[in-house]
Amino acid sequence: MSNPLFKLLGGQQAQPPLSGPFAGFGSAMNAVKQFQDFRAKFKGDPRQEVQRLLDSGQMTQQQFNQLHGLAQQFISMFKL
Repeated sequence: MSNPLFKLLGGQQAQPPLSGPFAGFGSAMNAVKQFQDFRAKFKGDPRQEVQRLLDSGQMTQQQFNQLHGLAQQFISMFKL
């Protein structure tokens, strides 16, 4: 099953990572840019949308748990 949030983000894959001391920085910045684009385009209540995806089977509980974990990491990383 494909990830619905990946589709909402345009199905774009992260750019290859940079080398040297900035390795991984490019892909992290790409992820932030994709999230900002997604957030600007998204309309509605995020909790309702997640519940709709879970109810419809477009997202599994396991996928939700993984995304929730990533969101927590972003929050702590950016002190949101």
